[in-house]
Amino acid sequence: MSRRNVYIFQSVYYTVTGIWPLVSIDSFMAVTGPKTDVWLVKMVGSLVLVNGLTLAWMAFEDRSDDALPLFFAASNTLAFTAIDVAYTRRRRIRPVYFGDAIVQLAVLAALALTR
Repeated sequence: MSRRNVYIFQSVYYTVTGIWPLVSIDSFMAVTGPKTDVWLVKMVGSLVLVNGLTLAWMAFEDRSDDALPLFFAASNTLAFTAIDVAYTRRRRIRPVYFGDAIVQLAVLAALALTR
């Protein structure tokens, strides 16, 4: 798998997960649990969407060999994994977020295995 393909996968994953709370907050909370600050969930969704679109742009500009896209992609996975694991372990968020952590770590591993 090429790094460009990893960026494309990650961009689709982030775009879908970012749009979800913006389009249907009720279904999002049905899966991820109730939230007290819906505006914050929508803000994070918007930022995740922007990250997904940025990764798509970098992939389609074929900047796969540049350090910036690699840093951007990897740092996103690490940030999401840290939050997913820390707050799931504290039982502040539902275990479904462990699933997200697994996806994030798989993306990180794929990035590490590409050149």
